[in-house]
Amino acid sequence: MRITVVGAGYVGLTTAVCFAHLGNEVMVVEKVQKKVELLKDGRVPFYEPGLEDLLVENLRKGRISFTTQLSEGVEFSDLIFICVGTPQNPDGSADLSQVEEVAKETAKLMNSYKLLVEKSTVPVNTHKLIKRTVERYLKIRGKSMEFDVASNPEFLREGSAVQDFLYPDRIVIGVESQRSREILQELYKDFTCPIIFTDPATSELIKHASNSFLAMKISYINMVADLCEKVGADVRLVAEAMGYDKRIGREFLRAGIGWGGSCFPKDIKAFIRMAEDQGVDFSLLKEVDKINTRRAQQFVDKVKSVIWSLRGKSLAIWGLSFKPNTDDIREAPSLKIIPLLLKEGAFLKLYDPKAMDNFKALYPPGKDLTYAEDMYDAVKDASALLILTEWREFEEADLKKVKELMELPIIVDGRNIYDPKKVRELGIEYYGIGVLNL
Repeated sequence: MRITVVGAGYVGLTTAVCFAHLGNEVMVVEKVQKKVELLKDGRVPFYEPGLEDLLVENLRKGRISFTTQLSEGVEFSDLIFICVGTPQNPDGSADLSQVEEVAKETAKLMNSYKLLVEKSTVPVNTHKLIKRTVERYLKIRGKSMEFDVASNPEFLREGSAVQDFLYPDRIVIGVESQRSREILQELYKDFTCPIIFTDPATSELIKHASNSFLAMKISYINMVADLCEKVGADVRLVAEAMGYDKRIGREFLRAGIGWGGSCFPKDIKAFIRMAEDQGVDFSLLKEVDKINTRRAQQFVDKVKSVIWSLRGKSLAIWGLSFKPNTDDIREAPSLKIIPLLLKEGAFLKLYDPKAMDNFKALYPPGKDLTYAEDMYDAVKDASALLILTEWREFEEADLKKVKELMELPIIVDGRNIYDPKKVRELGIEYYGIGVLNL
């Protein structure tokens, strides 16, 4: 099929490249000329495992192209995926100005049937606003032509987005007409996972309901971790036993310093705001958000309890991205923890396999904050090692070497990546989250 994707951000580019990989012809519309030039050259402006290789392959096969002109995209295909940004407003609601712009400009350009598909995460009933906008601008043009608006939310996890797209748990599609249903049914016909057809409002709601529930699981196990520390229990074993219950599941029950990224923080606030606008009290989700917000200060308090005063102490930081296998630092716990450590007077040496360039843009090197060449360089002469992201290379680190390089062999593990017993047998003081800290 021929597909137009508007927006070459994380969701848009992953969607476009994967659809091309599946044999479709895809045109991507992106306003930023520099990004288009980069993509035409086969380079992805962010880190996502496997995505750049697929981009290069499909450029070579001629299945994917890029343009800055929406007119080219509207002419290219009757199937238009809207993958533009929906950033958070100060009140927690979603800024839908980019979605509105796509709807408006498409209506000005279209001369035949178009199916506009929401892929961006949007509040419930956004499809009605898109439909109204298209109708208004068609009326101004004196045009009367058929079009449809559908919802097809993404469920991509950064760090495994290609795998998530190609082998999803489910595909959710919200439609209002038989025509749009048949088009999207044809597009996804080779997928073997459950395909759930709903009305657009239900489809829009499913994304926010899913992400908010996952965030709730993380905050819940973090709350349990706090209790475990108080009573001498082990949250890792609590979570493992809970996870064997099929009603609960094992995913998202890993205690730590909280969730971040571009989805959970934004989506949970947007869901709360949506509910409030309808007179529904989402106090449960408000508490979920509060629990997560407290994690940064609690972690810094734990560090202070371990090494006493932080003033003048050299601390090694492993991990800046909000999760492994991405360079994304949006709403990362590191962005909250590092300012608190600096305020306490600590000297920090930071290392992350992929996210250091993004972090340097916010925190340039200075007298109290520097960047290491590798993870072992970061721990030289450090009074403690703080782990903020669970990168695999950290899990596989030579801890004997780490001990030899540090001034004081102390690890404060914000992600519970190590077995406390094994680390302590090496002569390293180890402090995790929700485990017995001796």
